[in-house]
Parts: sequence; C-alpha cells; structure tokens
Amino acid sequence: MKITFPLATFGFAIALTAAQAGPVQDFESILRQSYGSYRTALFATNSGDAAKSAKALDGFAQSWSGIAGTYAKAPPPQYETDPKWAATLSDVQAKIEMAHTQVAAGDLPAAHLTLEAVREEFGALHERNGLNSFSDRMNAYHAQMEEILALDLAKTDPVTLANHAGVLTYLADQIAQRPAPEAADNADYDKLKQPFLASVQAFDAAVKSGDAAAISTAASGLKVPYSKFFLMFG
Repeated sequence: MKITFPLATFGFAIALTAAQAGPVQDFESILRQSYGSYRTALFATNSGDAAKSAKALDGFAQSWSGIAGTYAKAPPPQYETDPKWAATLSDVQAKIEMAHTQVAAGDLPAAHLTLEAVREEFGALHERNGLNSFSDRMNAYHAQMEEILALDLAKTDPVTLANHAGVLTYLADQIAQRPAPEAADNADYDKLKQPFLASVQAFDAAVKSGDAAAISTAASGLKVPYSKFFLMFG
C-alpha cells in the first residue's frame, strides 16, 4: 500500500487553545500507543510466524477496541467535525478482524497487506484534520522509499533519480528536525536514527556521483535502517 502526503502539510502545526491542548494531546498520545501495537503486528505478519502474528494482532485489537469504545461517539476536539471519524474507527476494526482471519488461515502475506492499509487510515485521518505527527512523517518517507525501490534504476534517467533523491532527503530531514515524542528519554533513538539518516545520505551521494553500481548498492541499503527505526519509533 502506498501513502502520499502533500509536502505543504509538513510545515503545518495545529494551533491549540489552552482548553484544547489537554484532550487533543491526550488522545494523540493514546493513538500513538495503539500505533505502536500496530507496528508490532505489521512486522509480525511479515515474519512468517503465525503464533507471533496472532499474539501481536491481539495486542493491537485490544488497544484499538479501547479507543473505539471510548471515543467512537465522543471524538476528541481535533476530530469533532471530521465526517469520516466513525467510519475510520470501524474501518480499522474491520481490517484487524480480516487480518485475524487471514492469520488463522495461515495466509500471513495477505494479513500483512491488510494491515498495511491501516497505515493509510491513520495518515488520512491526520491529513483531513490538519495534523502531522512523527508517524506521518515516517510514513511519507516510506512511500517515497518504496517508489525508489520499485524503479528500474538502470533505466531511470539522472534527472528523475535526482528528484527522487531530493524528495527522500527532504523527508528524512523533516524526521530528523522533528523527532519522535520518546526521543529525549530513549538512548536507542539516536542509535537507530543515525544509520537511517546515513542510508539516505549514501543514496543521495550515489545519485550525485552518477555511478550505477553505487546507486544500486545505496538503494538496496535504504530499507533495513528505515525498518528498524520504524519498528521502534515510527
């Protein structure tokens, strides 16, 4: 699944009144915790381990059930006027249930694809309501990275490659400049962030060099550092 975000949204920050700041931030913290459970389930379904996948899905389902039960009919201030609020909650729930069915049937690749679509639900929710979180920035980077990995690099012209490298670098810079909420209290954050940023810099340098072999090597080195960073903090 692919997510696209207008670059203009990355500089936008929601203006909070004193009355809104508490409930808005409280809900976003709860949503981020649930998203952490989601990331675990997403990776588990890509591991080939059905038992691990089922357990991870149970964790995500439990956290999402708590959100839906509390907020379905009483959305926090930032989503009060969102016409798709209730539909988003139910759509995520339906995808969790579908993934459970697919895992039970032993079809982990299908479950993984089903869960990939949940990422779009979260991203669209924030985009509709003028919000941009660390996870949104990570997902925007992921979408651009996947575009690059899908290219036939040997047949892609230098200008197109340079444009892709430029966008990827921009998105990585946004991630670096506006870190995850947990960054200050977690020593692992910089340990994972630095290889991630280094992989982007290596790709950009390879594209600028015009060396086809270096570009191919650098492109193949993008996914693992991102994945490790995303699993822990994305």
